Amino acid sequence: MSTERTSLITARPPGLVDVLDRILDKGLVIAGDIKVSLANVELLTLQIRLLVCSIDKAEQIGLNWWRYDTNLTKRAERAEGENQELRARLAELEREVKRLTAPGTTSSSARAVTSAGRKRGGSSKKGGPRPR
Repeated sequence: MSTERTSLITARPPGLVDVLDRILDKGLVIAGDIKVSLANVELLTLQIRLLVCSIDKAEQIGLNWWRYDTNLTKRAERAEGENQELRARLAELEREVKRLTAPGTTSSSARAVTSAGRKRGGSSKKGGPRPR
């Protein structure tokens, strides 16, 4: 047998790893439109655009949305911490509102606030300070 024929016989088809390596290296684009019509009336249109490639290849062609996605960056952790802090503050304020609006404390608390405002020279109307 010749060496050329031997190399053809021993050459094996590319495996899954080889195919994935090539796809990620070069990229793969799948694009298509699906239209569903009934009696020449378009009922549904699906536009499919899919790009499969490595991160390096995506950056080469100008795609880098994952750098700014809050679900994928450290900013998401900061935002989640801030959300938890705000939820705790909101719960505290809601407890304070409930305490102030409880049946026995509403009138005395309100009187204390209004009398404190009057002692400090608070205004009786929006126009300005109350005359003495």
